[in-house]
Amino acid sequence: MIRNISCKINGKSVTLVVDVRQSLIEVLRENGYTSVKEGCNAGECGACTVLVDDVPLDSCLYLAVWVDGRSIRTAEGETKEGKLSAVQQAYLDKGAVQCGFCTPGLIMASTAFVEQHRGGKVSREEIRKGHAGNLCRCTGYEDIIRAVEQCLEDAEEKDRDEGPVCESR
Repeated sequence: MIRNISCKINGKSVTLVVDVRQSLIEVLRENGYTSVKEGCNAGECGACTVLVDDVPLDSCLYLAVWVDGRSIRTAEGETKEGKLSAVQQAYLDKGAVQCGFCTPGLIMASTAFVEQHRGGKVSREEIRKGHAGNLCRCTGYEDIIRAVEQCLEDAEEKDRDEGPVCESR
């Protein structure tokens, strides 16, 4: 059964024609959102993580029809006018990118984590737990944790000085 759905993808309103059996990852990739990677297709690796209404979800397990009327964010939408988001920049600064396959999903998990924990103190263990659904075989996670810590520190500093920094909306 085919159905029209309307949603926002990276802030842009779109109408999509989807088969009700299609996963969100299938629809996103068919529509050019190639940062969303298909890893395990079983919800185990997090390579397909996107934010739906600012909640990180495995798009391989989420049906596309479920996003009707909702807002989706992908890694390519975090870059605005050629400028990296604070999380993307922190990943570069801390060397948290290696082969890059898992990076878009991790960036989205980190973005959600930073947005949820702005202004609060978090431990390294909380950062690890906040990324538990995302697997990376190359980095060893230490640089990813450092990137999140940097972004949280920068956000706290920026909030004191002039307002939010890690907001990507």
